[in-house]
Amino acid sequence: MRVVTIIPTYNEIESLPKTVARLRSAEPDSDILVVDDNSPDGTGALADRMAAEDAAIHVLHREGKAGLGAAYIAGFRWGLDAGYDVLVEMDADGSHQPEELTRLLSALREGADMAKGSRWIPGGRVVNWPIHRKAISLAGSLYSRLMLGVTIRDITGGYNAFKAQTLRTIDLDAVESVGYCFQIDLTWQTLKAGLTVREVPITFVEREYGDSKMSGGIVAESIVLVTKWGIADKWHRLRAKRA
Repeated sequence: MRVVTIIPTYNEIESLPKTVARLRSAEPDSDILVVDDNSPDGTGALADRMAAEDAAIHVLHREGKAGLGAAYIAGFRWGLDAGYDVLVEMDADGSHQPEELTRLLSALREGADMAKGSRWIPGGRVVNWPIHRKAISLAGSLYSRLMLGVTIRDITGGYNAFKAQTLRTIDLDAVESVGYCFQIDLTWQTLKAGLTVREVPITFVEREYGDSKMSGGIVAESIVLVTKWGIADKWHRLRAKRA
């Protein structure tokens, strides 16, 4: 499988070199695409220097900060156009362990259409997270499961691997979210397409450098969109039963 790991960045100049070095060591066969949103701290320029020294590293520059979802969509389109078989989402801040990528790739080789790193299944865990962050994540996953009628335990998780055909099957143009709800959106789109999502346990470690991009607005976006999707799905099912 030709694999590309997509790493969105915005002001990740301290963490990016460490994450890339670990990834190159753990999965040397995976290419890397850094998608930089014109970071004012020089992350994009640093990524260019790294790419000049390593042919497996590529950089996609965007005009400005437009949200995590938009960055990943741009990366997916780049990777699909380049002919990769597998496209991976990975945070730049070290919270996703590159050494665990092999678990996601193995799940795809075993037949899954999407592999999802999960903090909330047996074997998964979080490190250095305050209790309120755990509560928000668990509550978000529970609410999404109830509203959407799915069984994925960590539907908000962002360490994901997709077969290229999965991304071609789902409608990337229909993805509505720009923040962290993007992860719910993609998983929901994959499940609605009748494809297989397999969770694999991961260890999520709180970032060492930089600032978290999580905000109240991102949480609000997630609640609004998940509620809308859940109501719409239940309405369609009800109409189908009456027809």
